[in-house]
Amino acid sequence: MMRRMLKFLVLAALVLPVSPSWAADGIAQLRQFVSATRSAEGEFDQTVMARSGRRPQQSSGTFAFARPGKFRWEYQMPYPQLLVGDGERLWSWDRDLNQVTVRPMGDALGSTPAAILFGKVELDQDFELADGGTSDGVVWVNARPRKADSTFESMRIGLAEGQLRRMELRDNFGQTTLIVFTRWLANPPLDATRFRFVPPEGADVIGSN
Repeated sequence: MMRRMLKFLVLAALVLPVSPSWAADGIAQLRQFVSATRSAEGEFDQTVMARSGRRPQQSSGTFAFARPGKFRWEYQMPYPQLLVGDGERLWSWDRDLNQVTVRPMGDALGSTPAAILFGKVELDQDFELADGGTSDGVVWVNARPRKADSTFESMRIGLAEGQLRRMELRDNFGQTTLIVFTRWLANPPLDATRFRFVPPEGADVIGSN
């Protein structure tokens, strides 16, 4: 399940207090985040919970992104896996298998949770938004994709102090994915080489580059 991160990407973060100056409604904070955050890097914890109630799958790693379409999402635990978007292609490298999958990015981000982070998202065009109130120290936005062929059913986006702190995604199979940011740095200078990927020598490459 974790190997399909881009399809089911959602975020959750450290619970941070909301100061009065940032006590705006969730939609206002989401618009601020999308317009003001051009890049970021940090660390995350992820939990995937199945509708069947089987034991949750947990992972952790690091991330970096630069809008639009460039990102690096690296799982370190429980096994290493790297996903890189270079703006044109999406690369996925399973280090244990030494297998690389590559495909054109095209409109892959579309109205997906990943678009909130990495894409050139048009919020009102891609999502139906509704305020979700305040809880756990963050303000929430409820979002549903406007496209019927989306891979996810709905998501909740939690923000504090103008930054994305939590997202909870429910996919069309009843699976819920949570990702907790344990570190977040907004708008750092990022070396362009972080968003380039060259298949390792001897790797089995699937797809077209």
